[in-house]
Amino acid sequence: MSIKAISKSELEVMKIIWEYGRAVQYADVAEKLSEREFSWKKNTILTFLTRLVEKNLLRVKKIGRKNEYYALVSENEYLEQQTESFVSDIYEGDVKGLITNLVQNDLISADELNDLQQFWKRTKSSDE
Repeated sequence: MSIKAISKSELEVMKIIWEYGRAVQYADVAEKLSEREFSWKKNTILTFLTRLVEKNLLRVKKIGRKNEYYALVSENEYLEQQTESFVSDIYEGDVKGLITNLVQNDLISADELNDLQQFWKRTKSSDE
């Protein structure tokens, strides 16, 4: 399933919905955005929710006079697609190029690199 590109603002809304892990209403999203110091007006939030429905990331269901929004794409599915797109578009599919860039530009710490190596070893040993 191809996931359409979303804006950073739409991603903030999706993160909230994924965090809840259930159907949410406008008020749930607005409350979390307020806690995160976003000062978006009601119409702005509703516009983002509508766009996410149009992009097939959310489904909307009318409950009485209110709408409930359900995630159609999990956070893991979204992250996987975005990672694949990034590596493909920016590094032409060369994961080694990405990692080299992270190391050369000090964007990954020695501890993080070590954690990745340990993860790789665990993954490889479980495959055998």
